[in-house]
Amino acid sequence: MVLPGVNSAALVSSSASGGGIADLLSMFTGGAFKRASIFALGIMPYISASIIIQLLGMAVPAVQKMQKEGESGRKLLNQYTRFLTILICVFQAPGYIYTSIDAAARPDGTMWMATSVAILTAGTLFVMWLGERITDKGLGNGTSLIIMVGIIANLPVAFLQELISRMDAGGLVIFLVEIASLILVIAFTILLIQGTRKVQVQFAKKVAGAATSARGAYSGARQYIPLKVNSSGVMPIIFAQAIMFVPLYIGQAMESQNAILMELSNFGGLYYNLLFATTIILFTYFYTAIMVNPNQMAEDMKRNGGFIPGYRPGKETADYLDALLSRLTLPGAVFLAAIAILPSIAMLFGVKQQFAIFFGGTSLLIMVGVVLDTLQQVESHLLSRHYDGLMKSGKVVGRQGENPAFGMAG
Repeated sequence: MVLPGVNSAALVSSSASGGGIADLLSMFTGGAFKRASIFALGIMPYISASIIIQLLGMAVPAVQKMQKEGESGRKLLNQYTRFLTILICVFQAPGYIYTSIDAAARPDGTMWMATSVAILTAGTLFVMWLGERITDKGLGNGTSLIIMVGIIANLPVAFLQELISRMDAGGLVIFLVEIASLILVIAFTILLIQGTRKVQVQFAKKVAGAATSARGAYSGARQYIPLKVNSSGVMPIIFAQAIMFVPLYIGQAMESQNAILMELSNFGGLYYNLLFATTIILFTYFYTAIMVNPNQMAEDMKRNGGFIPGYRPGKETADYLDALLSRLTLPGAVFLAAIAILPSIAMLFGVKQQFAIFFGGTSLLIMVGVVLDTLQQVESHLLSRHYDGLMKSGKVVGRQGENPAFGMAG
């Protein structure tokens, strides 16, 4: 649904020559960004607010305290994130209206501007609410699912455009090579997301029986902690992409022709991809540090009578897990960044941008990661109700029922 008062015909003609990072932003909203829809801002303001709150958690003691207060602290932080989302929308919506909707396609007037800002903000809040409901129902990360749906909505059109382009140029064989390469990239992405390092955990022997003569010693159980190569999932990609939209917003708001801002807004440019890859690596480390706590893992193992062979329970175990996690995160972050910049490499070989976006990069990582996460969620629900899972063989690796090892002790 287009914003009230916007001329759809004039909007289509003015946006026909769009491209670059604006197309990428439109992809994350299912095309709503270019159509001046009431959902044009999408879920990105909520993601930006989440990034700010998590960054504050590293620097502000009050936020750190709330993060450690369990469920009550989490609810309070979520409330602050919602308020911050509204604030971001109020500032971002006017910039979007002035820079992305041509003057000939929109009416003038302060009342229309205020009404449009309110509608765009309400649209983002509705998408945010929908994502939270999806998460609460246990279907996976609702934010990631909404972004994935927006990406998939553009896939059929991009696929057909690339096919028609190659057939017109007599390059059907090249198109088949592109598809084969895409399948290989998808396989490599699955290996990256599913790759784990199993850390063996030994649990102490248990003694059973009331009478001394009847007591029997049970040998210690051996379990393992599956540390993922990519423990942070798709969130570093989403966070990094949200950061990369900042130069676009600044350039549009200032109507600037600054060379640096233009280069950082060039989806296929060297500096854009270099900064994008660096941001992904940094956010991978940042999000892994938030999601995986070696000290807590060591404490839980110690409390359950478990230990890693060759390491004392407590601090020594925590230091070992922290060092191991750091070594695993580095190659995972580098490969994640490499996949993220593959679309720019594909464009160098003549692949159209609309299809190159799916050739790797953010869209592919989000789609594969969200699909695998959703399959794990579904299989966990099935197994908890004593079903065999989705399939009799080839079950999803690393489902939630297997994490963590020390939770299954006893």
